[in-house]
Amino acid sequence: MLRDDMPACVRWEILMHEPFSGVWICKDFGRATTSVDPAELGRAVLAAYLAGRDSRSETFRVVVRTDHGSHLVITADHLTDPGWEADPAVCQALPAYLRNALT
Repeated sequence: MLRDDMPACVRWEILMHEPFSGVWICKDFGRATTSVDPAELGRAVLAAYLAGRDSRSETFRVVVRTDHGSHLVITADHLTDPGWEADPAVCQALPAYLRNALT
């Protein structure tokens, strides 16, 4: 029986677009066993990675994959919703270096 509130392994890749070759280069990756929404986790990962980084000339995205075979792509556009802030429960699923970047 699958339930949405049961912990599952969620994997993410932080990718940077290399404009000269047109490819996405993996800059970092991670995983967590959690029951938080994968989209919210991806937003928090990208927000934390971009925090304090001058990325005006670079394009980043996060690809989130779940155990259920689904995946989604989070871009900086997903962080522009008015009032969006990383949920503390989502932050607890992040590794310390990303969690600390959001504080």
